[in-house]
Amino acid sequence: MIPNDAYGGTHRFFTQVAGRQQGIEWSVADLTHVDGLERAMRPETKLVWVETPTNPFLRIVDIAAVVATAHDGGALVCVDNTFATPYLQRPLELGADLELHSTTKYMGGHSDLIGGAVITSDVELTERLHFLQNALGPVPGPFDAYLVLRGLKTLALRMEKHSANAVTIAEFLAGDDRVAEVFYPGLESHPGHALAARQMAAFGGMVTFRSAMGADGANKVASSTELFVLAESLGAVESLIEVPAIMTHASVAGTELEVPPDVVRLSVGIEHVDDLIADLDQAL
Repeated sequence: MIPNDAYGGTHRFFTQVAGRQQGIEWSVADLTHVDGLERAMRPETKLVWVETPTNPFLRIVDIAAVVATAHDGGALVCVDNTFATPYLQRPLELGADLELHSTTKYMGGHSDLIGGAVITSDVELTERLHFLQNALGPVPGPFDAYLVLRGLKTLALRMEKHSANAVTIAEFLAGDDRVAEVFYPGLESHPGHALAARQMAAFGGMVTFRSAMGADGANKVASSTELFVLAESLGAVESLIEVPAIMTHASVAGTELEVPPDVVRLSVGIEHVDDLIADLDQAL
């Protein structure tokens, strides 16, 4: 089971790989409400895939509540913790069985590696993962591993700055008439704000908004910034901007996960926040 606000690559994996090539059945559920998960659970459900905050709408999922429901139904829970990182959120401590990271993003932090990591505190799962790693060979090169370890040395400092900048930018966008809607769990208006405050140490560096000028406005804003770089990745020291509908989430077009074309996603970097706001202001 995957969330109805999953990353485009997640949906592509379950559709094209797990589903089409491996014959694994999967379904979609609104995991922001436990009753949605309860209704979607089936006797054959073996895994609940959680992303929180979600990508791109930054919805917040109650990890502990999902874990309780999933475990009652005999399913494991895997949390993609890429957006939050272990510095801001620790799913294993909330009962999750597996924690996933794209180390390409915040863990590395410098846009110079491609990698991933899956972590578990379960001995049996650890042994199974080690077997698959040995049998299939999904291991990083030594230099990639070094770059992740290097990035971890500054993770705390970077996440503090990412989060501080993002809050300020979200507040700026929320007060701008050229912006129709802002999605950021650090705003008190966000429906998941209280839960995020309990579950996370800070609210992270991702900010999403909808242009009041529609799809054309979103495209023009994304192509008009000078400090924000137009690129699909996220979580590095530099700020990035993208339009999910035609970039990171293009693969979900026509599905229930489709992202409206007026949505813009920001990965807020660690530059001076006044410069970032000035850049967004001129682009808008």
